Amino acid sequence: MSSIARIGTANMYDSTISNLGSRQSGLMDLMEKTTAGKRVLRASDDPVAAAQAERARTRISRSENDQRVLAAQRDVIAQGESVLGTAHGALQDFRELLVQAGNGSYNQEARDALVQQMNSLRNQVLDYANAKDSNGLPIFRGLGSPATPIQNTPPGATGQLQPGQNTGSDNGLPIALDGHAAWLNVPTGNGVFAVSSAATNSGAAWADIGTVTNPGLVTGDSYTIQFSKDPVTGAVSYVINSSAAVPNPVVPAQPYTAGQPITINGQQVTIQGAPANGDSFSMTPSTRTDLFRVLDDAIAAVKAGTKGSTALSQSLGRSLSELDAGMSRVQAMRSYAGDQLNRADRLESDMKGQALTQEGARSRAEDIDMVTAISDMENQKVGLQAALQSYAQIQKLSLFNYIG
Repeated sequence: MSSIARIGTANMYDSTISNLGSRQSGLMDLMEKTTAGKRVLRASDDPVAAAQAERARTRISRSENDQRVLAAQRDVIAQGESVLGTAHGALQDFRELLVQAGNGSYNQEARDALVQQMNSLRNQVLDYANAKDSNGLPIFRGLGSPATPIQNTPPGATGQLQPGQNTGSDNGLPIALDGHAAWLNVPTGNGVFAVSSAATNSGAAWADIGTVTNPGLVTGDSYTIQFSKDPVTGAVSYVINSSAAVPNPVVPAQPYTAGQPITINGQQVTIQGAPANGDSFSMTPSTRTDLFRVLDDAIAAVKAGTKGSTALSQSLGRSLSELDAGMSRVQAMRSYAGDQLNRADRLESDMKGQALTQEGARSRAEDIDMVTAISDMENQKVGLQAALQSYAQIQKLSLFNYIG
């Protein structure tokens, strides 16, 4: 027995209109996404993809912020490197003037002219040490933050700076350079010990800066080389006394020969000229001083040049040695700044790479494939047009059309 299924015209119309509305809604949604270029416009479109895209955008935003911080740090370091280069040039000019001051043909008037230039260069270097960045903060503030990190207190300068330097973010780059290491950490003498003559010396002897012949024998004690002159023969001899709690003299009387090295516990000093009876030279362990004290001492030595060629020669020798050590500190800080600039370039490249990777992740999560989307949209249009045409044909299947 066959059965006849009856479908009401109204039900058929409702079903068709529902399908048409669904197709039109899908087409409009696809057109909106294609126009925006995104597959996920709302979290409801794809919750997982929306969460991935939001996480990628957060990481991109952080990377961009890190790049801005890095750019600010690099500007400070670049400015500091430039200032250190200029300061090193001024110190080199100062050194050349100091060498000229040792010219035996110069009288005191010529040396006084050099002093004027040396004073000017000294003040320039102090200005460089207190240079400020674009934010008005000292470049060489290190771990301290006074408005003027290095105070001018002749002879020399003082600073309330702690050794070291702060970093501004996780990248480890400094936001200021270590002013203490650059300007306030110059070793005296030759770096191991310093040689100085007694203020009461009346002879014509002077000493070089000394050398270390055997580091393993250096004890860190202070020594005094005491000269005596035989009133009858005129022979000059010396003894060496120690500051340590040992029997003195540690070196008994030895005949003195000008220019012959005098050695004590791995340390050697050469004394030239003719010392007077009772003259003495001291050898003390090297300490730390500031670069500006070195410059001031050099200026004072040139200014007092007429008090004795031997004193001038010894003072100039020590000043040149300490100035070279100070210039090495400045150059070392400049090299450090250059290394940090190279590191900043590498960090920037890494940050840009990470941002590009995150941008790719975001794009994969929410961006739409335009070729596929346009193809789907055309298919949706064709399907909607076919549905509308089918609906138009179905409308003509009414019984009244046949009755009429």
